[in-house]
Amino acid sequence: MINVTEQITIEDWELTEQFMRASGPGGQNVNKVNTAVELRFEAERSPNLPDPVKKRLRRIAGRKWTTDGAVVIQVQETRSQARNREIAEERLAEMIRKATEKPKRRIPTRVSANQKRKRVDAKKKRGEVKALRGKVEE
Repeated sequence: MINVTEQITIEDWELTEQFMRASGPGGQNVNKVNTAVELRFEAERSPNLPDPVKKRLRRIAGRKWTTDGAVVIQVQETRSQARNREIAEERLAEMIRKATEKPKRRIPTRVSANQKRKRVDAKKKRGEVKALRGKVEE
């Protein structure tokens, strides 16, 4: 069980772990031991996540979100299978924590009349400078 926040916990039955051989350097250890972890969390079907959190999680997860509504996290950073599992669980918990934060509502602002006037004046001045460029007639 992973405690994400005080209200949200992820049960063990919602997670699926699969172990595979890691790629990259590591000598014979890489060729013999399944240390890389693929953690799969069925977010769409999870009863512990509210709908707004699921929507934000989908946006945050990006390419890690599958078509059937699962979040897949792959970790192969260390030589230890247990440590890779911990890292994957921490990343999932952090992703869900970010999804629980409600984004601030943007308050649309208007450009003041003074700022508009200044911008137009600057453009006119720049245009005059450019207009004065050119061939000098004798």
